[in-house]
Amino acid sequence: MNAKMPPSLTDIETLANAAWRVIPERLRRYAADVVIRVEDFPDDEICRDMELESSFDLLGLYQGVALNERSVMDSGGTVDMVFLYRRPILDYWCEHEEDLAHLVRHVLIHEIGHHFGFSDADMEALEREVGDMGD
Repeated sequence: MNAKMPPSLTDIETLANAAWRVIPERLRRYAADVVIRVEDFPDDEICRDMELESSFDLLGLYQGVALNERSVMDSGGTVDMVFLYRRPILDYWCEHEEDLAHLVRHVLIHEIGHHFGFSDADMEALEREVGDMGD
Protein backbone atom coordinates (compact mmCIF):
# COMPACT_ATOMS: atom_id res chain seq x y z
CA MET A 1 0.00 0.00 0.00
CA ASN A 2 1.09 3.53 -0.75
CA ALA A 3 1.32 5.62 2.44
CA LYS A 4 0.23 8.75 0.56
CA MET A 5 -2.88 7.27 -1.05
CA PRO A 6 -5.87 5.60 0.55
CA PRO A 7 -5.89 1.81 0.20
CA SER A 8 -7.33 0.77 -3.16
CA LEU A 9 -9.88 -1.93 -3.94
CA THR A 10 -6.92 -4.20 -4.70
CA ASP A 11 -5.30 -3.38 -1.34
CA ILE A 12 -8.50 -4.28 0.53
CA GLU A 13 -8.80 -7.46 -1.57
CA THR A 14 -5.24 -8.40 -0.58
CA LEU A 15 -6.12 -7.90 3.09
CA ALA A 16 -9.30 -9.96 2.63
CA ASN A 17 -7.31 -12.78 1.01
CA ALA A 18 -4.89 -12.77 3.94
CA ALA A 19 -7.83 -12.83 6.36
CA TRP A 20 -9.41 -15.73 4.44
CA ARG A 21 -6.22 -17.78 4.87
CA VAL A 22 -6.38 -17.59 8.69
CA ILE A 23 -9.95 -18.84 8.89
CA PRO A 24 -9.67 -22.46 10.08
CA GLU A 25 -9.63 -25.03 7.28
CA ARG A 26 -12.58 -26.91 8.84
CA LEU A 27 -14.69 -23.86 7.98
CA ARG A 28 -12.98 -22.70 4.79
CA ARG A 29 -13.77 -25.98 3.03
CA TYR A 30 -17.52 -25.35 3.55
CA ALA A 31 -17.22 -21.80 2.27
CA ALA A 32 -14.91 -22.50 -0.65
CA ASP A 33 -17.59 -21.57 -3.18
CA VAL A 34 -18.41 -18.23 -1.52
CA VAL A 35 -17.31 -15.40 -3.79
CA ILE A 36 -15.63 -12.49 -2.00
CA ARG A 37 -15.94 -9.12 -3.72
CA VAL A 38 -14.60 -5.74 -2.72
CA GLU A 39 -16.56 -2.75 -3.94
CA ASP A 40 -16.45 0.90 -3.02
CA PHE A 41 -20.04 1.09 -1.74
CA PRO A 42 -23.19 -1.01 -1.56
CA ASP A 43 -25.41 -0.37 -4.57
CA ASP A 44 -28.56 1.75 -4.40
CA GLU A 45 -30.83 -1.30 -4.23
CA ILE A 46 -29.00 -2.67 -1.17
CA CYS A 47 -29.14 0.74 0.53
CA ARG A 48 -32.85 1.00 -0.18
CA ASP A 49 -33.66 -2.60 0.85
CA MET A 50 -31.71 -2.26 4.10
CA GLU A 51 -33.09 1.22 4.70
CA LEU A 52 -29.61 2.66 5.22
CA GLU A 53 -29.35 6.33 6.04
CA SER A 54 -26.04 6.46 4.19
CA SER A 55 -24.02 4.13 1.99
CA PHE A 56 -21.30 4.49 4.64
CA ASP A 57 -23.48 2.57 7.13
CA LEU A 58 -22.60 -0.89 5.77
CA LEU A 59 -19.08 -2.34 5.95
CA GLY A 60 -19.91 -5.75 4.52
CA LEU A 61 -22.75 -7.97 3.38
CA TYR A 62 -23.45 -11.66 2.93
CA GLN A 63 -25.85 -12.51 0.13
CA GLY A 64 -26.99 -16.08 -0.13
CA VAL A 65 -28.71 -18.82 1.80
CA ALA A 66 -26.99 -19.76 5.05
CA LEU A 67 -25.93 -23.40 5.26
CA ASN A 68 -28.19 -24.00 8.25
CA GLU A 69 -31.22 -22.73 6.28
CA ARG A 70 -30.72 -24.78 3.11
CA SER A 71 -32.94 -27.65 2.15
CA VAL A 72 -32.85 -30.34 -0.50
CA MET A 73 -35.31 -28.18 -2.43
CA ASP A 74 -32.73 -25.42 -2.90
CA SER A 75 -31.65 -25.53 -6.51
CA GLY A 76 -28.20 -24.14 -5.88
CA GLY A 77 -28.80 -21.62 -8.66
CA THR A 78 -27.59 -18.64 -6.66
CA VAL A 79 -24.01 -17.84 -5.79
CA ASP A 80 -23.20 -17.07 -2.16
CA MET A 81 -21.28 -13.81 -2.00
CA VAL A 82 -19.56 -11.70 0.61
CA PHE A 83 -19.16 -8.04 -0.19
CA LEU A 84 -16.64 -5.85 1.58
CA TYR A 85 -17.24 -2.14 1.06
CA ARG A 86 -13.97 -0.26 0.82
CA ARG A 87 -15.09 3.32 1.46
CA PRO A 88 -17.20 2.55 4.57
CA ILE A 89 -14.37 0.33 5.88
CA LEU A 90 -11.85 3.14 5.34
CA ASP A 91 -14.18 5.66 6.95
CA TYR A 92 -14.59 3.43 10.02
CA TRP A 93 -10.82 2.79 10.08
CA CYS A 94 -10.05 6.52 10.11
CA GLU A 95 -12.61 7.26 12.82
CA HIS A 96 -11.58 4.42 15.15
CA GLU A 97 -7.84 4.16 14.48
CA GLU A 98 -8.12 0.39 14.30
CA ASP A 99 -5.57 -1.70 12.41
CA LEU A 100 -6.91 -1.99 8.86
CA ALA A 101 -5.96 -5.66 8.45
CA HIS A 102 -7.75 -6.47 11.70
CA LEU A 103 -10.83 -4.51 10.63
CA VAL A 104 -11.02 -6.25 7.23
CA ARG A 105 -10.59 -9.62 8.97
CA HIS A 106 -13.35 -8.76 11.44
CA VAL A 107 -15.79 -7.80 8.66
CA LEU A 108 -14.91 -10.87 6.58
CA ILE A 109 -15.34 -13.24 9.55
CA HIS A 110 -18.66 -11.63 10.40
CA GLU A 111 -19.98 -12.02 6.85
CA ILE A 112 -18.65 -15.57 6.45
CA GLY A 113 -20.32 -16.29 9.78
CA HIS A 114 -23.65 -15.43 8.17
CA HIS A 115 -22.92 -18.10 5.52
CA PHE A 116 -22.77 -20.65 8.33
CA GLY A 117 -25.74 -19.20 10.19
CA PHE A 118 -23.50 -18.39 13.16
CA SER A 119 -24.72 -16.33 16.08
CA ASP A 120 -22.81 -13.23 17.16
CA ALA A 121 -21.30 -15.32 19.98
CA ASP A 122 -20.12 -17.94 17.44
CA MET A 123 -18.51 -15.21 15.34
CA GLU A 124 -16.78 -13.73 18.39
CA ALA A 125 -15.45 -17.19 19.29
CA LEU A 126 -14.11 -17.61 15.76
CA GLU A 127 -12.39 -14.23 15.96
CA ARG A 128 -10.79 -15.24 19.27
CA GLU A 129 -9.67 -18.54 17.71
CA VAL A 130 -8.12 -16.75 14.76
CA GLY A 131 -6.52 -14.32 17.23
CA ASP A 132 -3.26 -12.84 16.12
CA MET A 133 -2.66 -15.38 13.33
CA GLY A 134 -3.48 -12.74 10.72
CA ASP A 135 -1.67 -9.80 12.33
